[in-house]
Amino acid sequence: MSKLKIAVQKSGRLHDDSMTILKEIGISIDNGKDQLKASARNFPLEVFYLRNGDIPQYLRDGVVDTAIIGENVLYEKGDEITIVERLGFSKCRVSIAVPKSSKATSLKDLERKRIATSYPNTVNTFLAKEGIEAQLHIINGSVEIAPNIGLADGICDIVSSGSTLFKNGLKEIQTLLRSEAVLVTSPKISSESRAVLDKLQFRLQSVLKGRANKYVLLNAPNDKLDEIIKILPGMNSPTILPLAKEGWSSLHSVINKNDFWTIIDELKANGAEGILVCPIENMVL
Repeated sequence: MSKLKIAVQKSGRLHDDSMTILKEIGISIDNGKDQLKASARNFPLEVFYLRNGDIPQYLRDGVVDTAIIGENVLYEKGDEITIVERLGFSKCRVSIAVPKSSKATSLKDLERKRIATSYPNTVNTFLAKEGIEAQLHIINGSVEIAPNIGLADGICDIVSSGSTLFKNGLKEIQTLLRSEAVLVTSPKISSESRAVLDKLQFRLQSVLKGRANKYVLLNAPNDKLDEIIKILPGMNSPTILPLAKEGWSSLHSVINKNDFWTIIDELKANGAEGILVCPIENMVL
């Protein structure tokens, strides 16, 4: 079987999150310190560790077949590259920020001002859409320092927690886009590699569905089952098992983690007891 060539960021949070999910889908990778390429022991996969900003070109050239990449980089440099799966981790936003002492409170306040950024295409596209003219200073590296040394009136950069902006005396005034890790493909991917990618994507989808849901077990009086079943539809319907205690049953189901506390409150209000909630590793539908 042909080996699928996948690129991941060589360091940082996106690297760590990418390697974690590959491990969760059962792929064991033999990679030593400072290796730029490694193979999986138990899956036809070869991993390339690259700078995030270089990955789009490797995809366009067909050097790699697929990649886990930040959506923000794809927006900046990713022409002709297709997203096949949104992965839901390494979330961040691309935002414009100014010094806390600045009087600027909106994008319009940066009309004809200087903005330092590593994302010129993203910024220019957004400014054009908003009808704002500004002077861009392209910086590769620590953009946050630019206002402090008088190089720019504001910056545009990725923001996760906002702690880096805070440490550098900056405040956000405009979010341009929100980003997360995505699985993408090369426009030159072969049919053989595509078949391997389909297997990889199936595993990823199973883990992502597991992350998004919780397994719930509870006891309930039989005269409350109809009400509780309406709250717990499950993937098709809940599993109901009789208990040794007469007039009671045990229900097993799956709930979306975003609805967790609302559903738990409704279950308790309808007589559910002994509610147990467990994480799900994988959901194969």
